[in-house]
Amino acid sequence: MRIMLNGEPFELEAGRTIAQLLGQLDIDARRVAVEHNLVVLRRSLYDTTPVQDGDEIEIVNFVGGGAQ
Repeated sequence: MRIMLNGEPFELEAGRTIAQLLGQLDIDARRVAVEHNLVVLRRSLYDTTPVQDGDEIEIVNFVGGGAQ
């Protein structure tokens, strides 16, 4: 199936969840926020939220640091 991932087309095996997508991308779920079809997901929902054909997913990495 085809989804939009961070604004780019991305092919993904059908029947995947958000958690499985993050695993496939080698992304630590503790260090990102995920927006699924314009809704920011709670981390506790990653394992049960299915990814469907045509979904739009944005993954935002948390970056450490701050003012010096």
